[in-house]
Amino acid sequence: MKARFEIIFSMAAFGTIAVFVRNIGLPSREVALYRAVIAALALLLWQLCTRQTVRWQDVKKELPLLFVSGAAMSVNWILLFEAYKYTTVAMATLSYYFAPVIVTVASTVLFREKLTGKQISCFVMSTLGLVMVIGVSGGGGSHDLFGILLGLGAAVFYASVVLINKGIRHVSGLNRTFMQFLAAILVMTPYISMTGGSHLGSLDINGAVNLMVVGVFHTGICYCMYFSSLRYLKGQEASILSYIDPVVAVIISVAVLHEAVSPLQAAGGFMILGFTVLNEWDAGAARRS
Repeated sequence: MKARFEIIFSMAAFGTIAVFVRNIGLPSREVALYRAVIAALALLLWQLCTRQTVRWQDVKKELPLLFVSGAAMSVNWILLFEAYKYTTVAMATLSYYFAPVIVTVASTVLFREKLTGKQISCFVMSTLGLVMVIGVSGGGGSHDLFGILLGLGAAVFYASVVLINKGIRHVSGLNRTFMQFLAAILVMTPYISMTGGSHLGSLDINGAVNLMVVGVFHTGICYCMYFSSLRYLKGQEASILSYIDPVVAVIISVAVLHEAVSPLQAAGGFMILGFTVLNEWDAGAARRS
């Protein structure tokens, strides 16, 4: 029950992150960098308190994959945070959660995993849902469409992180995330210095508080809760519970931010989430058999 509470709480918290990101008056690339810095410090503190050590001999074996996945994670964050600026939180999140579909299809090519008829149907219906979301938004303005495409781009990079992580076998989940944060920092720091430098000094009190919440709470604390819960939950249960994130994000978008979502967009979003969850359920059953 404790593990279920931890993953439900962390996923619900992830669904609120857009509200705080929108109140940080910094470019998306800087928000992503400072999020990684704050979260890396929080995870380091957690490891020291729980006496978890990083086995550097294992890290050396996986260093190239850890670096590439950390770089992909940073691009994923930047694109998602940028998507929040151009479209509604609901549409950015729903397009972002197309990532599991991308992982399923890419796995057939990279790992020669066979698709069942049910998985193919889920892929087709999830893609149709995405087309419905993009098609309606395309008629509502180029900014809205651009935001959804940014969310879809974030999904591609998130899917790449998942696929790369399949090849990382010697580093545990929490240590893996810590090393990926460090890699993201190494990638983003020179990039930001070459594209206008840091604007952290111009951040007001409200922006600074929101940045700390995103870094410490949404990333540091919630990541620790998420990874600690995975040890006690089945993979299928954890995958399905992770969809609390987009559900909360859609509710926040409509009920709190009062952003408009058309009936056709809502139907498309339901298809993306519904058939993706169904695909996860089918994949879990296949693994058990």
